[in-house]
Amino acid sequence: MLQDCWDNLRQKVIHHLNLLAGYETQPVLRGEVVVYRTFGRSNPAKSTAISLYSITRADENTGFGKLSREASLRNGKKTKHDGVETTTYDVVFYLEADFGTPGAIAVKNRGRREFLLKSVTLEVSENRSVHFDCNSWVYPIIKTNVDRLFFANTSYLPSQTPAALQSLRQEELASLRGNGRGERKEWERIYDYDRYNDLGDPDKGLHHERPILGGTRSYPYPRRCRTGRPLSNQADENAWMSDEEFGREMLAGLNPAVIRCLERFPPVGRGGKVSSITASHIEKNLEGLSADQAVELRRIFILDHHDYIMQYLRRINKQGVCVYASRTLLFLRHDQTLKPLAIELSLPGDGKRAEINRVFLPSSQGGERALWQLAKTHVAVNDSGHHQLISHWLHTHAAVEPFIIATRRQLSAMHPIYKLLDPHFKDTMHINSLARSILLNAGGILEMTMFPGKFALEMSSAIYRNWRFREQALPLDLLKRGIALEDPGEPSGVRLRFEDYPYAIDGLDVWVAIKTWVTNYCAYFYPDDRSVASDVEIQSWWHEVRTIGHGDKRNDEDGCWLPLDSVANLSQTLTTLIWIASALHASLNFGQFAYAGYPPNRPTRCRKFIPHEGTPEFAEYLRDPDKYFLEMVPDRFTTTLGLALIEVLSGHTADEVYLGQRASSEWTDDSHVLHMFQQFGDDLRKVEKRIEERNGNRGLKNRCGPAQVPYTLLYPDTSNLGAEKGVTGRGIPNSVSI
Repeated sequence: MLQDCWDNLRQKVIHHLNLLAGYETQPVLRGEVVVYRTFGRSNPAKSTAISLYSITRADENTGFGKLSREASLRNGKKTKHDGVETTTYDVVFYLEADFGTPGAIAVKNRGRREFLLKSVTLEVSENRSVHFDCNSWVYPIIKTNVDRLFFANTSYLPSQTPAALQSLRQEELASLRGNGRGERKEWERIYDYDRYNDLGDPDKGLHHERPILGGTRSYPYPRRCRTGRPLSNQADENAWMSDEEFGREMLAGLNPAVIRCLERFPPVGRGGKVSSITASHIEKNLEGLSADQAVELRRIFILDHHDYIMQYLRRINKQGVCVYASRTLLFLRHDQTLKPLAIELSLPGDGKRAEINRVFLPSSQGGERALWQLAKTHVAVNDSGHHQLISHWLHTHAAVEPFIIATRRQLSAMHPIYKLLDPHFKDTMHINSLARSILLNAGGILEMTMFPGKFALEMSSAIYRNWRFREQALPLDLLKRGIALEDPGEPSGVRLRFEDYPYAIDGLDVWVAIKTWVTNYCAYFYPDDRSVASDVEIQSWWHEVRTIGHGDKRNDEDGCWLPLDSVANLSQTLTTLIWIASALHASLNFGQFAYAGYPPNRPTRCRKFIPHEGTPEFAEYLRDPDKYFLEMVPDRFTTTLGLALIEVLSGHTADEVYLGQRASSEWTDDSHVLHMFQQFGDDLRKVEKRIEERNGNRGLKNRCGPAQVPYTLLYPDTSNLGAEKGVTGRGIPNSVSI
């Protein structure tokens, strides 16, 4: 009651002040304001003001209809409209005599909370009213910075809109369209288009991943309205081109066991040939460190595809391809991501020079940016060839086969080590035979698609010279590459120099689970070292592996083999073999479609070199860099053939048996062994949980990267009992079965 008295007094004072100021006023224009809903104790009567826009008189300065003075709400009464409780307020306007008819209203909410405005009705004459059907939330002016505009319920075509409302109509539409930038807030009235890119939530785990719908040929879809709902942490279509993704894939991509710490700068190759990368090329990107300081701190890494390719490069390029040997230097930043520093691309010398080298540096603009992208593409070609021919074929498929033959020849099916190894040899002989007949044979698919061509297997033979079985153990591999330090306190015996290396940290968890299972198994059957040394079958097996199966590595001068004279050495040997056949192969094989299914990210050969400035090729490149790129990477036939291959290789079969599982629960009648095996499965489930937690940790930037491909290649998938098959991007089968 006191509030109503105050409002009446205020309106009378305003009326008399208008008269004293010389304004001629028409009879008071009264109205009714209906509010559906308010929050808490908020009272629109205390915080809301309404102004009117004339439909007949325009303001010379703004072009909008003449704007009245503000009026407040008063005399709030509880009512019902269509059965819904509302509050109805009175409003009184004092207008200039020639104001005319109102055609729009501006509502200003000076309060702290929004309210739902149903309608405003103005009695402009005894027999006529103007109605504003609002049905909209009015948010505080401190959030919106503008008044809320409503037009009367009279309809006009654009050409028939009264002149005083035309500019107001156009401005309102422009504000509703927005500028296409920024995240929508709840109080913004902007209708903008977007794709369905807010449905997934990969941070919660694999089961919450969803593709982006709309905007691609793969997932066409109607557009949605762009809202304030947070976007999914999904793949930018151009993320594959970013330097961040380029570096991340060396830690969590298809070939993650090649990158190593640089031991000296500049790099030195075979025969003492020094790289042409200089300190001046890289020191501006070392966070204030000198090149020598960064090397000493183990913060410079190298992806080295130089020496082994250079031996064959002249012959390779005579086949009609255009390939370089490459060195790539990267810097480990404080957020544990790798920043590319420089790429050196090399060709055989021309008689005057031993090598012809070009150094490319990161660039984000102009022609230099495009040249940098071409250089990264040539590095990807080198890495693709190494991955498929060396890391994948040689180090898993080919390396395991002699062990299978020796096992079948020298270990009885009753031998406990036979029973331990048997599931890890499933289908390997068969798949290797198929590979030799259609993939690796002369004129086969790999020769047709990969850059070495007919020199593919010959080049892998040269690399086999440096292969050591002992170093295939993950901890030793990480030590050799300078990425880990010895630490007896760790279950794996090593400690990573930096934690955000997905392949290494997930792999060490899997390695420890395998080693624990194998160590317990061996200790159960071999009470002491003498029992190992005196086991004629196991010694014959080991002799045959070393002298026949891997007979070209029989001379152990380089420490290729452990002597099988202790339980510890037997456990380490068997752990390494099971690691190669299961987890190492899974990490190299089942991500092929995810990473190489988009060919520009992992091309397998090139048809053009990078052009030199001043040449016709450079002019061609400048005219259309994208066209030059497409003419540089493999043609459509080669690309299609390669895609068909990797889609097959990336899939799990319906009868796959995963690590920690057996095809039959009755593989042994020893209850103690079954109990140990059950513990192995429990350990792997713990590994899965840790991987899920890591993939959900946004502080670990290499887990998903700009392309938002979570690293799951070493996710054991113990719950998958063969129900899911195809390209899943996760799961560690027991054996090299595809």
